[in-house]
Amino acid sequence: MPDKTPFTIKKESDNPSVLQQSILEACDLMEKMYDQGYYPKMNVVRSWSQHNPVIEGEFAKPGVYRWYLQRELTKLAESGAEINISKSRKAISLTDPAILNAIDESQWDFTKKKLFLFPAERIDLSLDRLEHYTGTSAGDFQRYIMFTNYDMHVEVFKKRFPDCIRPGRKVQMPAYHHTLADNLGLTLINIGVGPSNAKTITDHVAVLRPDAMIMVGHCGGLRNHQEIGDYVLASGYMREDGVLDSSMPKNVPIIPNHLLNYHLKSTLEKEQLPHRIGTIYTIDNRNWEFMTKKVVHEIHLSRSIAIDMESATVATNGFRYRVPSATLLCVSDKPLHGQPKLGKAAQSFYQNSKEKHLDIVMNAISLSKKNYPGGLPNSSIRAMDEPLMGGTH
Repeated sequence: MPDKTPFTIKKESDNPSVLQQSILEACDLMEKMYDQGYYPKMNVVRSWSQHNPVIEGEFAKPGVYRWYLQRELTKLAESGAEINISKSRKAISLTDPAILNAIDESQWDFTKKKLFLFPAERIDLSLDRLEHYTGTSAGDFQRYIMFTNYDMHVEVFKKRFPDCIRPGRKVQMPAYHHTLADNLGLTLINIGVGPSNAKTITDHVAVLRPDAMIMVGHCGGLRNHQEIGDYVLASGYMREDGVLDSSMPKNVPIIPNHLLNYHLKSTLEKEQLPHRIGTIYTIDNRNWEFMTKKVVHEIHLSRSIAIDMESATVATNGFRYRVPSATLLCVSDKPLHGQPKLGKAAQSFYQNSKEKHLDIVMNAISLSKKNYPGGLPNSSIRAMDEPLMGGTH
């Protein structure tokens, strides 16, 4: 095929196998282009769109998230779109200073359709950094990603999935992958403690276009009628983590994905586990007890029911990058009620809670996969003027 001649995907018959073969060939072609040192370019013509019929973008390492490309191309083609694949410009080396201009988010159009949200250079760099931080191949990441900051959850995951893919070396944020065909398995990443780590990892995970990101952590309970070991399901966040304030104004409401929350709550109720739903106060200071007056005032204003250091960060980046997210925490201490986190008591709590906590989240993911095999609806995290699949814009 000459470089300038596009490969076209268009639904021309009612035979789904013909369309699927065309999509498979297109994905093969994109991978070949990238292997040859070029970014593949996709041009989508949507006849139903009155004001924005053509959307387009470039990709890097398309084989890593091929499952996503195949799914989205199928949706577009079945809706009547014409999709053209062509070889674009030569890929920029990650060591070329020119890459900085291409990945500068201040120049991005965040109203772009999710398929084209990330520039090719950003995809390239983020996937490289993802492998660096997690010690595993970017292609091993699954559609459903859980974040923890405790080794004990990792131990449970490895026990559940003894054949899971593990880091080949000691790394900052090790990842573990229970792989299934079409990337339908589970990934668990131990991100460590704090909002900076949470932002770093979600910046890079987002380019994989996962179907869900869920924070599985512990928290300080802030209400009198909570017990150690109770669960907390986030309905919103008080953002005092600080790391995304310049990218997402604090007056923008950030809420978890309703369907993920529904599946998490259904599991909690089925298991008859004590839990509360409410606002999570995420802070960047682990020793916030040393500035109690300010923090407690904000807790009262926000009606927060739990405090942690990562949940709002994960949720905010999920909102920015169009990835459905949720938070399920377990109360490990009650610092405002004479039950601070102390070494011996904390270790006992961790051992008693670790398996059930991860099981709840994995069960909720199973429900999501069963009920929404094509991915969770994400209309609530699109922009108003973002191109919609079946609309006129």
